[in-house]
Amino acid sequence: MGAEKMLQDQVAIVTGGGGGIGQGIALSLARHGANVVIADIVPERCADTAKLVRDLGCRALGAPTDVMDTEQIRAAVAAADEEFGRVDILVNNAGGVTGRPFLEQSERSWRKHIDINLVSMLAATAEAAPIMIRGGRGGSIINVASIEASRAAPNFAVYAACKAGMLSFTRTMAVELGEHKIRVNCISPDHTITPGNQGNRAGPVDPATWIPRSEDVKAGFAAIVPLGYEGDIDECGDVAAFLASPMSRYVSGVNIAVDGGTWASSGWMRAQSHGGWVLHDRLANRPGGSLASQQNRRA
Repeated sequence: MGAEKMLQDQVAIVTGGGGGIGQGIALSLARHGANVVIADIVPERCADTAKLVRDLGCRALGAPTDVMDTEQIRAAVAAADEEFGRVDILVNNAGGVTGRPFLEQSERSWRKHIDINLVSMLAATAEAAPIMIRGGRGGSIINVASIEASRAAPNFAVYAACKAGMLSFTRTMAVELGEHKIRVNCISPDHTITPGNQGNRAGPVDPATWIPRSEDVKAGFAAIVPLGYEGDIDECGDVAAFLASPMSRYVSGVNIAVDGGTWASSGWMRAQSHGGWVLHDRLANRPGGSLASQQNRRA
């Protein structure tokens, strides 16, 4: 079997699969032969992504789902089981965030962030894993976190805490489900072009309405991302396909940063003045360079 069909006849559920990273993952899985259930709150996005999956020669089921309602998550997983009779891959991608200092965030906001980012993952896993166990073929669960799970995240405290919880849950499930040959892994994106960060938060995904990145913005990404550019959804999709496939058959309990190197750089940036790496942008453009370079000269 060719590598391009390494997921032939497998069935994947992707929460938040109607747009952004979720859609990128759904389509990457389909390119490799998987049939895909798209669980998304926006019905038009479910339908649009389902059509794109079918255009790739795979079966698709659109399952409009508000992941903040665990009963709807259960219904989506049940629909996948009824339609296909199996579940091999679960991608817990659905999530969301509103930036605000923690002390200005209401309890209602905390709970919404926890429900959409953390509880949705717990509910989907609780429903899908028994179907994988019943099938006896093993499976792959992929949780989509964020590099904010591993660093301070001012204005995103509850979101980041939820994502850190995803990392911990990933490791624990890798241990608990390993005897059933179910692998559980995580990906952590950073700067990625999605409908949400382009203001396309409702309705069909329409890239034609997105404002192109200015040269200044592109230069900003080049300064903070070691690979030099903002990521796209296909890059996340390709890593998810790898984690779903036999190519990663001995990989479980890991987190892969899909971020162009920003987690590795951890605050180091390209200076506008000379293009070298410096610590922190404000210091990067001061006469004499960064604090680190000044310290090096004194040493």
